[in-house]
Amino acid sequence: MSDSSAIQTPEASDSLRLRLGRASRLRPGPRSRLGRLILFLNLAGVVVLIIGALVVNETRRGLIEARIDSLTTQGELITDVIEQSATEGSPEPALEPALATDVLQLLFIPRSQRVRLFDARGELVADSALVADRVEQHQLPPARKPGQIINPPWQTDQRGLNPAAVASARAALSEEVAAAMQGRNAFRLRRAETGQRVVSVSIPIQHVKAVLGVLTLEASDVDQIVAAQRLALLPFIFIAIAVALGSAVLLNRLIARPIERLARAADSVRLSRARAISLPDISERQDEVGDLARSLDSMTSALSARMDAIERFAADVAHEIRNPLTSIRSAVETLELAPQPAARERLLPILKQDVGRLDRLITDISNASRLDAELSREAPRSLDLKKLMRDIIALYEEIGAPGAVPVELTSEGAGPFKVLGREGPVGQVFRNLIDNARSFSPEGASVRVRVTSDTAGPRRDVVVEVEDDGPGIPAENLETIFERFYTNRPKKTAGALGGAAFGGHSGLGLSIARQIVEAHGGRIRAENRTDADGRVVGSRFLVALPATSA
Repeated sequence: MSDSSAIQTPEASDSLRLRLGRASRLRPGPRSRLGRLILFLNLAGVVVLIIGALVVNETRRGLIEARIDSLTTQGELITDVIEQSATEGSPEPALEPALATDVLQLLFIPRSQRVRLFDARGELVADSALVADRVEQHQLPPARKPGQIINPPWQTDQRGLNPAAVASARAALSEEVAAAMQGRNAFRLRRAETGQRVVSVSIPIQHVKAVLGVLTLEASDVDQIVAAQRLALLPFIFIAIAVALGSAVLLNRLIARPIERLARAADSVRLSRARAISLPDISERQDEVGDLARSLDSMTSALSARMDAIERFAADVAHEIRNPLTSIRSAVETLELAPQPAARERLLPILKQDVGRLDRLITDISNASRLDAELSREAPRSLDLKKLMRDIIALYEEIGAPGAVPVELTSEGAGPFKVLGREGPVGQVFRNLIDNARSFSPEGASVRVRVTSDTAGPRRDVVVEVEDDGPGIPAENLETIFERFYTNRPKKTAGALGGAAFGGHSGLGLSIARQIVEAHGGRIRAENRTDADGRVVGSRFLVALPATSA
């Protein structure tokens, strides 16, 4: 019955729209599965090191504090013994240096500790390193080669110690002793004269409130404590390295290698060795790489379908253009052989008709080929279909010729009838349908356009119906009429647009209409109108577009 057909657009299907909508909502960060994985793996090693450092630092601080408490307890015991046995209280309290030294000799002082006794003036009275009955053992340095200077003489004294280090250690000790002279315990972590780190505690020796001296205890096993804590940190370091290596391997396996496979598959498509990307093991993944694989698969499938459609379109175009060209060629050859002017006059209208048909074909083919580009250039916006149909019908009324089939608009419901679309292409859909209906309508009939809202289905649609009073559509052609270059016009239909003329229509109008409707996520179909007796009294085209509240 009518001209036209459609170029299928699978990328406009509902499933692809949902997939593209989901992909547009992906964000790197908490909502991204791979983003969370990468963030976790990158932070895991750092977190392990931080936890290890905190644990070791806390353990080290606890050990040093425990060492200070131990030295304080030991020092207070020694000061009590010295205060009871090595001090005199008349006429003024004073410390007996000889008795205090004897007390230190009697007490057991571990080898890793050193005890010093200072009088009230801060002068050294006794030193466990000097009064203890023991021999200090030190490892001798390597033998010096002839002419070799191990330590420059201006950097060490006769004991092999650095004068600057000795002065710094003595100054720190003096500050600690001075603080203890104020009548309170003093402790610190400092360097000894040998450069070794020590934990030092200074405790005042008091008789009532008078400070008679200061007892200083220092432990030289701090370096051993620190070394032990560094060893304790090694497992955390190894775990952090293992986590970093594991994350690198995992990210390479989960991201780098799949993307490399996708790149090779895309190259295969580019080099025409394949028509679509198909990687099932990647496409089944429920993350961004899986979304990428499915999107590439859908894209290449759509491109493949588009290429097939272009090939079929090119073949159909060649076939449709060949018919008027063959007719023109036959007419021209006959024109050369026609001896009488009357015969030539009869051939001229045929030539004009075929040239006009060829011109219409080229114009409609050009419009159809530009349709995809026009749809991609214009951004969709909210359209009021009722207002759009009023404008289109008003245009038909303005340019209508005498005797032309009128177009009427009716609507049901209060609306609004808004959809998301492009005004130019959507308007072209309804102009094609109205032109088609007018071309099949007999004289005295009319074309009726109705705008309604359909809320019965799974989604809310705005439906536009275009009815005519023509001969109807053969039941077997209700879907065929949307194919490219299909036209089946009875010779007796003489519509307002001259539909009876052979070649007056290219057969692309309804095809273009379906392509535009499906690109907007809608549906278009045709049906016959019947009366109470079941006789066909015309045809009806229904266009359903998704409604929007914007």
